[in-house]
Amino acid sequence: MLAAQNLTCVRDERTLFSDLSFTVNAGDIVQVEGENGAGKTSLLRILAGLSQPEQGEVHWQQRNIRQQREHYYASLLWLGHLPGIKAVLTPFENLRFWYVDRPEQAIWQALEQVDLTGYEDVAVAQLSAGQQRRVALARLWLSSAPLWILDEPLTAIDKSGVEKLMARCVEHASRGGAVILTTHQDLPDSVRNLNRIRLTSGEVL
Repeated sequence: MLAAQNLTCVRDERTLFSDLSFTVNAGDIVQVEGENGAGKTSLLRILAGLSQPEQGEVHWQQRNIRQQREHYYASLLWLGHLPGIKAVLTPFENLRFWYVDRPEQAIWQALEQVDLTGYEDVAVAQLSAGQQRRVALARLWLSSAPLWILDEPLTAIDKSGVEKLMARCVEHASRGGAVILTTHQDLPDSVRNLNRIRLTSGEVL
């Protein structure tokens, strides 16, 4: 599905990683590891087409993503450090903005999955940071995109929430999707066949 070819990333005249190559296939869950400052977020932004590498290319279905931006973005769900939601809207309105074609019941169910029942009609600005994060994560129950790229999706999420979110990722992979994520937390035992990329050495495990 996705192929990184000889990626080199330079930030502030410092090389974070170089000549990094790997592939992501249907059914894969890939965890990007590394110390703070190793370039995890930078790598994810390159894979999502939001930043350009110093060298190398990213291919989606054997074509450079820069040559098929519209198709690639339609195939991608990106959740970055910031939740990417509108503070003046409610959780329901935010999800309706992203998924105008989904029935209302599906949106209610997505909010229930992230434990936001009772907060559907509260302005996001009035929610805690963790609750705002869960509004964005509710998109995992609404997205039909085959590739998910998630930067620290488990931040401010309790243990039961982590298990539920990772179970959703496992379900997505089992249906032929793929997930690439960063996290400092230990993943549940239910996440099997996990692939890891360690940026400290550029080693693919």
